[in-house]
Amino acid sequence: MSAKEEENQRFRDFLGEYSGDAIDAAVFELNETISAQIDCTTCGNCCKSLMVNITNEEADRLSGHLQQSRNDFDAQHLEKGSNGLMIINSMPCHFLANNKCTIYEYRFSGCKEFPAMHLPHFKERLFTTFMHYGRCPIIFNVVEQLKDEMGFES
Repeated sequence: MSAKEEENQRFRDFLGEYSGDAIDAAVFELNETISAQIDCTTCGNCCKSLMVNITNEEADRLSGHLQQSRNDFDAQHLEKGSNGLMIINSMPCHFLANNKCTIYEYRFSGCKEFPAMHLPHFKERLFTTFMHYGRCPIIFNVVEQLKDEMGFES
């Protein structure tokens, strides 16, 4: 385990001592500041490496926008699990070009939510937050500044 992974594990434990509401408030404020400073189109790591679950409704909407039959859309773009879950069948995402989403208005809810720093219950998402810590500059900077704000001793 790297030194940073060990530090992050200690920080996860440290957060357990604090109210979820207080942490959410700090994360929301940091996210507003940090997100405004980061141009996601210079990175695109999320679109290059995330597997996002897709609902039937989202696939219907996008296939209609692309003027493809749902069967053609599914065959070309989706992978379906035996449990009914669907994900994009390619990384990077088919719809990424020059680090920009070519279907931005029709993107999937998982894409819209990422990196989820604007959502409540930050403490309940620590596993996924730290899973994406090295992938997303917004997550990285929010976490690192949260450590400072909370007086965490690294």
